[in-house]
Amino acid sequence: MASKKGGLGRGLDALFGDAGVSFTEPGKKEETKKPAKSGTDRAKAPADGELLLVDINDIAPNPAQPRKNFDEEKLKELADSIKSQGVIQPLVLTPTTGGYEIIAGERRWRAARIAGIKEVPCIVRELTEEQKSLLTIIENMQREDLDPIEEAEGLSKMAETYGLTHEQIAQSVSKSRADITNSLRLLKLPEAIRNMVSDGLITKGHARALLAVEDEGRQLQIAETIVAEDLSVRATEVLVKGKQIRRKPRKKVIRRSADIAQVERDLKDIFGTKVRLEHRAGKGVISIEYYSKDELERLIEMLRSLG
Repeated sequence: MASKKGGLGRGLDALFGDAGVSFTEPGKKEETKKPAKSGTDRAKAPADGELLLVDINDIAPNPAQPRKNFDEEKLKELADSIKSQGVIQPLVLTPTTGGYEIIAGERRWRAARIAGIKEVPCIVRELTEEQKSLLTIIENMQREDLDPIEEAEGLSKMAETYGLTHEQIAQSVSKSRADITNSLRLLKLPEAIRNMVSDGLITKGHARALLAVEDEGRQLQIAETIVAEDLSVRATEVLVKGKQIRRKPRKKVIRRSADIAQVERDLKDIFGTKVRLEHRAGKGVISIEYYSKDELERLIEMLRSLG
């Protein structure tokens, strides 16, 4: 049965046409082939679209990769998964003079190296430079972990280098035309603010609000205020319009004594969950947290047994 393809599938079809992955015939033992070992022969050996096991040291990342930052913690989590389950989804590579270059799957390649995997399953494609670059960008656009500036830079390359319209880009990456236009506008912000977005100090929504400010110095001033005062996007929009922000009164900070903290730790050990003790003027409240119905029932039984 043919499965319905998502946005990435449509983008891949546009680049690869109807070429499919080469597998063995039904009833025969599936075989994952290894490429030839020598220099240029290695790049010529596999048939286009054939599933191969490739030495991880013969693979190099794509210099046109839009993603500049890789979350080390998430890479370690993926590496742990690869250690137990293996690389389930093949990498997509293209041959080079000395080996292969990654088109899709650099996170899997990096995690496999961390996991100590020597060979990874790959699909090798013969691609033009334009196809290679576009496919790398499209594959990254489908992921949630590109920061907004990396995404905007990738979209900009599709438009400026390859002459694609915003409508064509939108179809390739399964986003609306308005999303493409709004993302590209982020590149008009000063570098300092773009860095704040990439570092997660301000959100894409904050950045879009700042675009309404024409003066770069004022933009940066507001951006710094967003970070310093942890402003919401709505509050930022009010500030951009030159209006006074109605700030909520700050809650009075209650300093917790070491004795109360120790009691909380003791109760946590007893109940096996987080316990909060609010104590003022000889009276207060004990809060016991639970995270499921089963855990609630367990705590109720414990309290009943105390009676």
